[in-house]
Amino acid sequence: MRSLFVSALAMLTLAGCVSFSADGGMHTVSDLVRERTGQDVRQLKTEDERSNNTKTVNALLARDLSPESAVRIALLNNRGLQAALAELGVAEADLVQAGRLRNPSFSFGRLRGGDDVEIDRSILFDIGGLLTMPIRSDIERRRFEQAKLTAAAQAVQLAGDTLRAYYRALAARQTLHYMEQVGVAAEAAAELAQRMRKAGNWSKLAEAREQVFHADAVARITRARHEAIASGEQLARLLGLEKGSAAYKLPQRLPDLPRTAKSDADIEVQTLRQRLDLQSALRDTEATASALGLTRATGFINVLDAGYANKSASDKPRANGYEVSLELPLFDWGGARVAKAEALYMQAVQRAADAAIRAQSEAREAYSAYRASYDLARHYRDDVVPLRKKISDEVLLRYNGMLTGVFDLLADAREQMVSVNAAIEAQRDFWIAEADLQAALSGSGGGTSASLRVEPAAASRQAH
Repeated sequence: MRSLFVSALAMLTLAGCVSFSADGGMHTVSDLVRERTGQDVRQLKTEDERSNNTKTVNALLARDLSPESAVRIALLNNRGLQAALAELGVAEADLVQAGRLRNPSFSFGRLRGGDDVEIDRSILFDIGGLLTMPIRSDIERRRFEQAKLTAAAQAVQLAGDTLRAYYRALAARQTLHYMEQVGVAAEAAAELAQRMRKAGNWSKLAEAREQVFHADAVARITRARHEAIASGEQLARLLGLEKGSAAYKLPQRLPDLPRTAKSDADIEVQTLRQRLDLQSALRDTEATASALGLTRATGFINVLDAGYANKSASDKPRANGYEVSLELPLFDWGGARVAKAEALYMQAVQRAADAAIRAQSEAREAYSAYRASYDLARHYRDDVVPLRKKISDEVLLRYNGMLTGVFDLLADAREQMVSVNAAIEAQRDFWIAEADLQAALSGSGGGTSASLRVEPAAASRQAH
């Protein structure tokens, strides 16, 4: 018994050596995020770290936002992400706790009858916890790894959401700028129509057409202005900016389309290899399987304490010995706990399989949307807008040559407005579809290539 007591003390000492890691798992999380976004992620714990982070963010905000800088600011400054990263500390604390024995229990009893005094003393150690410590530590280690994947997935999802919000805000501002130009032209046309009507050169119908065009332009400007504010504030929330959209500057136009679209070769294989939610589901299944083994091991006997005991009484020598405390399985033989553990394991297995099926389907769907939006945006850029400009040039040429009237010139302006707005929306939808495709492959839902990496060169190119 003395050997058992010494062994228990030795294990307790070793268990007490389990400590927290230097980075709390952030190195792994940052690597996973960097592979998929090209940006680092860090957890801000000290005042100096927060101060340096603020300086970095302010330096990025001093210039026009690019897709790359927007993602970087979001990963550095989003408070929701910082809250998610704090979950790593919870998971690591559970891991450290699993590697430590339950504190020993000490009992003391004193009985007195007449002149006789009897004293009982004992100290008990959790032998059952000592025997199952490796299994429990392995379970919590897997869950800690799963927590890293979950934190990385949330960071990657934030990057994808930021890209979508960036392109929406940029397109909304571009649309508003164009609609304001249309509004100026519509106002001039309405004033011209009024003067022509007073001069007797235009009919009431022609005047009403220009007036309704102006009224419609005013309505479109109002909607475009609200959309610019709403999308700008959505981007500001993701960037973690207290001052809202006034804190950052956007370029004048959306980035140009890439010269070629991405290929769909091996897209399903890439999805299964890179999706963080799939890796997290597999880790969850492994942890659940280990928990099932622990439940089966402790299903019959769940409590086993042993330790040193002594007893002293008046006029008698002290008696030394040991004490064992064992849970008797009279009413609960552990069958219900084992059945529950088995059900949870099968649930985890089915969830992992379902996640794999959905991931591959999402990737295929996202690539289809990406390719369709690319072809549509390119169609507007290469065919519709050039043809519309050619028509406008020909109408203006004929108007200057007095071969056509102002009616044709104004009607062409209205048609050109529709085409330009559609081209802006198609270009915006392409960049959003690319972000969705990237998200589908990286594991934050949606769907595209190997990473959410944004090339600075692509972000800086502006159409003229």
